Amino acid sequence: MKKILLTGGLGYIGSHTAVELLQNNYDIVIIDNLSNSRLEVKDSIKQITNKSFKFIKEDLKNKEALFKVFEQENFYAVVHFAASKAVGESVENPLKYYNNNIISSINLLEAMKKYNVKNLIFSSSACVYGDLDDLPYYESMPTTPTNPYGRTKYFIEEIIKDVYTADKTNNFVILRYFNPVGAHDSFLIGEDCEKPANLMPLVARAATGKLGKLKVFGDNYNTPDGTGVRDYIHVVDLAKGHLKALEKIADKKGFLNTYNLGTGVGYSVLDLINTFNEICGNKVKYEFAERRAGDAPVSYASSQKAEKELNWKATRSLKDMCESSYQFELRNN
Repeated sequence: MKKILLTGGLGYIGSHTAVELLQNNYDIVIIDNLSNSRLEVKDSIKQITNKSFKFIKEDLKNKEALFKVFEQENFYAVVHFAASKAVGESVENPLKYYNNNIISSINLLEAMKKYNVKNLIFSSSACVYGDLDDLPYYESMPTTPTNPYGRTKYFIEEIIKDVYTADKTNNFVILRYFNPVGAHDSFLIGEDCEKPANLMPLVARAATGKLGKLKVFGDNYNTPDGTGVRDYIHVVDLAKGHLKALEKIADKKGFLNTYNLGTGVGYSVLDLINTFNEICGNKVKYEFAERRAGDAPVSYASSQKAEKELNWKATRSLKDMCESSYQFELRNN
């Protein structure tokens, strides 16, 4: 079996991708510093898949420890999720984001070079596009991120491209995500965090009575209902995209490409709240607040390239996403 290293593999997207990899007969090793994840997720992954795997609690900024992992294992590929990821926090504390996200990625790329690991799937973000006038966003469009988090992803993309230019025997796939939401069908894993910053888990907590009024940041955007519009994608659909990326590079000796992973449809904040209220019976109460710095009014993807070249397409609806988020919240938090 091919052995895959998942950095940040106990996190939200990493854990769902771990499940998909194990269920498709990959061997995995997860490295995670548990800064934005919980150790219990390891047991949940094992329960879902009935398969075991190696877990290492470590920080990628610890270069010596990271190199030791590569020395001990024989990795076929790396799927790199590990990063700080809250837009608002990145505006307030940009140095944390530049230090954590970029240094970790450089250390990882150095380890891959030293130990001759040629395959990398990188977890990037729609944030790299910034606030462009033309919609939907295509991979060929300019990248003009508007916040430090997005800039870290942009800089890492550029570093990856430079590493590829220096050694074109590498296979690198950059995946730009558009707002992953939802939970696994078992409801054993989902977006589980002590202080959620993303919209969906906050709406879920409002729906289950664990949060008072939900704050909606901005009601005067140039959108149909005045609230921000995003391309939400079910996390299981997203996880499957990583399998398709690994399949794409399976027979390659020198490959670099970038793919959007989204639905191609933009939903507003109120669309999401209203869908939730259909499911749970109008339990989500909200109030409007000032816009947040760094938030783009509208962002949604064209995923035609991924559909054509990776044979991947998102299949789950907004209602599916909201239902699974609600059920996960009821059972777990």
